[in-house]
Parts: sequence; structure tokens; C-alpha cells
Amino acid sequence: MLNIQVLRENSEFVIDRLKVKNFDAKKIVAEIIELDNNRKTNQAERDNLQSTLNNISKQIGICFKEGKTAEAEKFKSETLSLKIKIKELELLQQNYQSKLDDLLVLLPNIPNEEVQPGKSENDNIEIRKGGIIPNLQNKKPHWELISKYDIIDFELGNKITGAGFPIYKGKGAKLQRALISFFLDQAETAGYEEVLTPLVVNEASGFGTGQLPDKEGMMYHVVNDHLYLIPTAEVPITNIYRDVILDEDVLPIKHVGYSACFRREAGSWGAHVRGLNRLHQFDKVEIVQIQTPDKSYETLNEMVLHVESLLKKLMLPYRIVRLCGGDLSFASALTYDFEVFSAAQERWLEVSSVSNFECFQSNRLKLRYKSKEQKKNIVAHTLNGSALALPRIMAAIIENYQDNEGVNIPEVLIPYTGFNKIS
Repeated sequence: MLNIQVLRENSEFVIDRLKVKNFDAKKIVAEIIELDNNRKTNQAERDNLQSTLNNISKQIGICFKEGKTAEAEKFKSETLSLKIKIKELELLQQNYQSKLDDLLVLLPNIPNEEVQPGKSENDNIEIRKGGIIPNLQNKKPHWELISKYDIIDFELGNKITGAGFPIYKGKGAKLQRALISFFLDQAETAGYEEVLTPLVVNEASGFGTGQLPDKEGMMYHVVNDHLYLIPTAEVPITNIYRDVILDEDVLPIKHVGYSACFRREAGSWGAHVRGLNRLHQFDKVEIVQIQTPDKSYETLNEMVLHVESLLKKLMLPYRIVRLCGGDLSFASALTYDFEVFSAAQERWLEVSSVSNFECFQSNRLKLRYKSKEQKKNIVAHTLNGSALALPRIMAAIIENYQDNEGVNIPEVLIPYTGFNKIS
């Protein structure tokens, strides 16, 4: 959530930068500033009346003490009308604040200066590539291979739950578990502390990380309990620090968490969303950091290198792209996407987004730290990234490592799987 002071002092800058996200903020920003002016005027009037009331109350005490009962009663009648007026102003203040809150949550985060204008993923900027695209003969898409080797069952998952909820079987389940363990171990080696969080969160948690109200339609809602199934472990992990003031010495905080993720959107049907390309439920390992503002972009680069190292070790062809404004999420200031090349589908598949949210989430979370230099509480920066999302990684491994006898297992995963081939 953007800070009102930032909007007041830099309104033209905010409006101009949000155009990069294809968001016209001019009207909303003007309404926010007008409401805030009214709120401040109202607050000043209320404070003045309260000061008057306090002074009169003191006079009443003096009058009673000096035996001036009639004068004291006169003052008391004045306080009654003052209290009524103060109460009216307090209710008006609450109304102003409620309207401000409703408008503030409509504004997306300000994109970093590196973010370029654009409409869609087609306007994203490629940063670099790595790995070698295999030259395969008689290549088959992963949905044919998983059916042939009976390692993932979509029909059975559809029977039990519905479309987009596959069941992993035998070596498919072991490969999935191997990837999770590998990603967690790599994160631990990089200094991340593992946490295992709930898979459902309350409304305050969804609001804190920006899923609510922006992405409410994408989340599964447990109506009776008013809870939401998490779309990513980012939500519960980051909310560990909601309403917390940290000591600067503990920063950066680095967490990694594995979770199942749930997303209602499944997109249109077609080859580009077949098989594992898009699911309602999928597994993901998420890395989260909380950092000081002056070091958060250094941390973002560190997280990008960590995700890149995973793809290098899996020996998958990949590319890194910096998202344009039109493809940037509501809460992000800067995001790098990682895509792996699917040899059989002959297309790039997104497997990770690594983002810096700067203070956007922290303003919602009321997440701060005690600055030793500035001697005051400062809003922290939050960052997160997929390290990694499993469905498309699994799809890429199955397709890129296939041969005439089956699917080979990446060397780094063999100690985790206990086998070197699916056949």
C-alpha cells in the first residue's frame, strides 16, 4: 500500500510511474489528497474542541473547590454540547479514514525505474540465457510421456476432485518429492531458514501481502470460516512478521518454505495449458527475505542468482526476463521471471518470479525495524521468489531428458530419487 505522505509530496511522480503499469491514478490520487485534507481539517477541529473541553473541565473542578456551584453547573452544560460535537467529529473522522483506506488499496505499487512500459509478456526484456536446448528425435510432450509411463494421473485426480488436481504415482511421486527436497536443501545451504506454514490464511494475511482485495477471485475461499487457501507460501511466511517491529541486527531475515498452492484460475483450454502447464493445485518452494531499503535491490540480485543456480544444476535451458509494466503484478516494484525451454512443446515455460515489493507489503503488514542510525522505526522491504514452482520444472525435465528408452533423471536428483531413469 502506498503511503499518503508519498502521494501528497510526489503525486505527479506517482501518477506518471503508474502509467508504466497501464494504470491511470490521476483521479484516485486527487480524491485521496482531498479526503486527507478534509481528514486533517476535521482532526484539527476535533483536537481544538477537546482542548477547550479539557480547560473547561479544569475550571469546573476549581469552581467546585471554591464553592462556586452555580458557575460550575454553567460550565458543565457547556461541556455537554462540546462532547456531542466531538463525538460527531470522531464519527466523521472514522468515515474519512474508511474512505481513504478503500481508495489506497486500489493503487498498485510504483514500478522501479528499471521497469519499462509494455502491454504484456511480449514486451518483457530478456536479460540473459543459460543452458543448452537439446536436439531431440521423435520428441513427445510430457502429457504423452507421463501417460505412457503411468507416473501422473489426471483422470483419477479429476474423479476425486476435479480438473487441475493431478495424482502423482510411483516414480512420478518420488521425482516430485526429490525436487522439493533438493530445492529446500539448496536454500538451506544458501542461508535460508525453513518454515512449514498453514495452507489456509485469514483475510488480514491475504490483505497484508496484496492478494486481497486485488486477487480475491483467484483464491479458494472457505466460506464458513472466512479463510483462504494459499496461492503461494509467500503469504503465510511474510505474515509471520505482520504487526512486528524488528531489531535491525536480525536483518536480513531469510525463510524458505514448501507448500501446496491453490489457484482457482486455470486459463483457457488448449495445448499451452495441457498437462502440467497450468493446475489448480501444485507444489512450490518459496524463498522470502525481509531487508532494509538500502540493501533490498542487492538482495533481489542475490535471489535471482540463487534461482539461476538451481536451473544450472538441473541442466535445464533457461532465460531470465525483466517484466514490463503491463506484466508486472499489482504489488511488485520489480520482477524477474525465469523460464525454461520445453523441448517437445518448443516454447518457454515460466517457472519462477523473483520480486522486490519494496515497502508496499510492509505498509499493509505494519512491518518495521528499529534503525540504529536514524533512531526510529523504518518500514522494511519484502522480497520473494519461487525456488522453484514444480509443475513446469517437472514438465521440462520429462521432455528435455527423454530418449527412446524413457526419461533420464538429472544427475543432482539421483541421490534423492534412488533411480536414474523412468521407463
